[in-house]
Amino acid sequence: MLYSYVRFALVAATLAIPAALARDTGTIAGHVRDKAGHPVAKAQVLVVGTAYGAVADDSGYYFIARVPTGTYTLRAQFIGYAPTEVTGVVVTAGATRTIDVPLTPSAVVIGGVNVVAAANPIVPRDEVTSTSSLNMAAAGDVRRQVAMQRAYEQSPSGAPAPNPNYRHRHDPWNTESYNVIDENPFIAVSAHPLSTFSSDVDRASYANVRRFISEGQLPPKDAVRIEELVNYFPYAYAEPRGDDPVAIHTEVAPAPWNQRHQLVRIGIQAKRIDLENTPASNLTFLIDVSGSMDEPDKLPLLKQAFHLLVRQLRAKDRVAIVVYAGNAGLVLPSTPGSEKGKIDEAIDNLEAGGSTAGGAGIKRAYQEAVANFIPGGNNRVLLATDGDFNVGVSSDAEMVRLIEEERKTGVFLTTLGFGQDNLKDSKMEEMADHGNGQYNYIDNIMEAQKVFISELGGTLYTVAKDVKIQVEFNPAHVQGYRLLGYEDRLLRDEDFKNDKKDAGDMGSGHSVTALYEVIPAGVTPDVDLLTPDSLRYQAPPLDRPQRRPVDDVERVPAPGQELLFVKVRYKTPTGSSSKLITHPVLASDGESPSVDFRFQTAVVEFGLLLRQSQYKGDANLADVIVTARGALGADPDGYRSEFVRLAQAARGLGLPLDERDDGR
Repeated sequence: MLYSYVRFALVAATLAIPAALARDTGTIAGHVRDKAGHPVAKAQVLVVGTAYGAVADDSGYYFIARVPTGTYTLRAQFIGYAPTEVTGVVVTAGATRTIDVPLTPSAVVIGGVNVVAAANPIVPRDEVTSTSSLNMAAAGDVRRQVAMQRAYEQSPSGAPAPNPNYRHRHDPWNTESYNVIDENPFIAVSAHPLSTFSSDVDRASYANVRRFISEGQLPPKDAVRIEELVNYFPYAYAEPRGDDPVAIHTEVAPAPWNQRHQLVRIGIQAKRIDLENTPASNLTFLIDVSGSMDEPDKLPLLKQAFHLLVRQLRAKDRVAIVVYAGNAGLVLPSTPGSEKGKIDEAIDNLEAGGSTAGGAGIKRAYQEAVANFIPGGNNRVLLATDGDFNVGVSSDAEMVRLIEEERKTGVFLTTLGFGQDNLKDSKMEEMADHGNGQYNYIDNIMEAQKVFISELGGTLYTVAKDVKIQVEFNPAHVQGYRLLGYEDRLLRDEDFKNDKKDAGDMGSGHSVTALYEVIPAGVTPDVDLLTPDSLRYQAPPLDRPQRRPVDDVERVPAPGQELLFVKVRYKTPTGSSSKLITHPVLASDGESPSVDFRFQTAVVEFGLLLRQSQYKGDANLADVIVTARGALGADPDGYRSEFVRLAQAARGLGLPLDERDDGR
């Protein structure tokens, strides 16, 4: 794999440019630093008005090669800093222009750009590698300004247009859609001691929330799926030691936002497999090239993302490319991974235009995947789109039925969301859930690197499918509980053992984390506990005779030391019968929470604030920042540090921030 080589340089993201054009190009390079001269690692640098850009490495150094000759404006920005634009940057053939860009800290930036003139010298040398990326916020500025102007012109009142740098989610051009999330309530253990749900390895919500906050606004509350915020980050869960492909890990600690309550963390870790020895992959790229994809943060970014994936292909892997707009068609027959140039060329030749016949594209992609099916291999369709289907089969329900029918072929589906203003998050999530795959939202090239390089095994190679979790609470120690997130993954208790019931899959190295907020026995509840009305013919639940266990799990006396009992069912990737693993959690387990657990509580608390949850208790942004900053751990890729900056950037956007020190 190329991960170690491209970790910061992202060499693989270099855009393919014809040789004739390369002779008339130059390079822009330099450092991004703050006012004190410290490097701003992973700052994004964009050549305004183009798809060229870079992400600074740990020393703040960035490098953009093969920029066509001309005069440009360079823009640098990073969460927590005011953007800076450098004007008058002249690129000459065969030379490197050195531009060092200063960034000024700013908690929230809504409009306002620091502008300076280019003054650094031209260096008569050139390089052959580049970091290519696309900065979402900068790329969308022109589109949002045009849209604002149109809204102003069409306004019957002639009222002044709002700040063009602040995109209101209810503006007329914004057709993004999200499924409504009704938060899980607190449930009385006496009425319902079992909680059952499907695993979920989607990470799209975190990247989408990051996009909103980076643009200076809070996300819609239904765009915030707490489980996806938590599951975005890697954790130090131990891998399975035996034959099972997954292992269970648990912890208990007080709930930071309600000290009368406890948090129970359940982590499921999938085994990691050596990617060099994995079965051959039969991949079909299904790419939306309709008119709605004609934006810098859509098709151009999509191309760069898929170039990253192509670099990871082995000779035994194969790729076909199907595109759809008004119609669907095959633009690249199944091609071996050794022919990377041919695959890259097909990607580079894609252009956007026309309506969106998504249903036809999905059918054609599955046909191609089935025609090249590799028995025992990794057969998968990767759908990249904004989800804006408008021709043929297009409704969420129709799409779900189509995907459910196609998954019978043994081909898995991964969905990749791009862009903004018309992102159909609800449709993308539904398709991945029913296609035995996962949903990722890619807002910049760094996220593409995470999905296609850092987490390639989890993205492409399933190690356990139909993973279900069931938790039984001990009424001797717990009187009420609430599952944080997973609202759209809840299952009926009887479906836990029903092998015909579909559930989420886990890829190589994936982890799934779920947290329960529990009310200990003997504590006076400060929230409403969901209980059924009294029954006329039935005895109270605790007086009923115990039924024979359906899972052959050994019964223990309820007053024992167990707080709860965790059961997990899974199938092998090609299996049809599930296997069971179990793990008891003791009431005495809540000693000293691990670094991972502390960080997870900060992420959950942030999610409660973003969702304006009725259960947020004493949650506040200061605690989020302090807790997360104190639980960074090793953080080799900087994901946790980015979260801290994201929480800091949310200051001033309406989240509660009390007067305690927030670590500024």
